[in-house]
Amino acid sequence: MIVVDTNIVAFFLIEGDKTGLVRKLWEIDPDWRLPRLWQHEFLNVLATYARSGGMPAGEVREIWNSAQNLFREMEYEVDMIAALELAIKHKISAYDAQFVVLARSLNTTLVSEDRRLVRGFPKLVNSIAGSIQ
Repeated sequence: MIVVDTNIVAFFLIEGDKTGLVRKLWEIDPDWRLPRLWQHEFLNVLATYARSGGMPAGEVREIWNSAQNLFREMEYEVDMIAALELAIKHKISAYDAQFVVLARSLNTTLVSEDRRLVRGFPKLVNSIAGSIQ
């Protein structure tokens, strides 16, 4: 079991340079966990991608539906006070803090390509490459 951030979901479902690595991560450990926040962030990723011409609206809707089907059962509530305190203490966004708090509460690793999180929480956060070694 691992916690993944929204960018990992995006790399998994939107074909790109990191898709192969993320799919390998899925093969190694498909038991992914996410805070409910991921839906809001991912919806914004898709909207931004479509607006920039990266993909037609119909394809973006299909990806959204796929994401819902794949990850709906993997969502968890997060202690928002703990996320707030962590965000203040470590000077990170409250959004990022929710992923960190979830990983801590589940006693597992957070996989993220956010360098600031990887550097700031080296015992808790791994990059994709660090997670598939």
